[in-house]
Amino acid sequence: MNGSEKIPKSELRGLRAVATLEFSKGLLVVLVGLGLISLSRSALGVEDIAENLLYVLHINPDLRLSQVFLNVSARLGDMNLMTVALVAAAYSSLRFVEAYGLWRARVWAEWVALLSGLIYLPLEFHHLIRRPGVVAWAVLIINVVIVLYMAYLRLESRAKKIDSPVAAD
Repeated sequence: MNGSEKIPKSELRGLRAVATLEFSKGLLVVLVGLGLISLSRSALGVEDIAENLLYVLHINPDLRLSQVFLNVSARLGDMNLMTVALVAAAYSSLRFVEAYGLWRARVWAEWVALLSGLIYLPLEFHHLIRRPGVVAWAVLIINVVIVLYMAYLRLESRAKKIDSPVAAD
């Protein structure tokens, strides 16, 4: 959409809701990336920090979720944390650019949201099959709604162009 078109309020609200979600995802990943950078400079290992965090928060290390957290931290200790942080920066940059474009109702941002959502659907289905749960279902449903909404906007825009008198000439 260019600046000359009047955007319906309901469409703008939908785009801004998706923009807010994408911005939030980008911000979360930035915070995780900064955390990883600070961990890479720490004298303690990632596993030690994870164990200390569970202790400080008074979380039983024998709980299933605690074990998952400790296992992930053990794997992170083996990875190059700076590489992970750089990937996080690239991902969050994409989310911020997408959020900006959606907030400003830009067509290119709708395409980015549609395509990036489609890319993640197979991964989300796979995750849901392997580890079904409320969070997995919520992530999948939210992503499907966003993909369907972006597809609807793109198809509606195309239909308007086909029906317009300028297109008929």
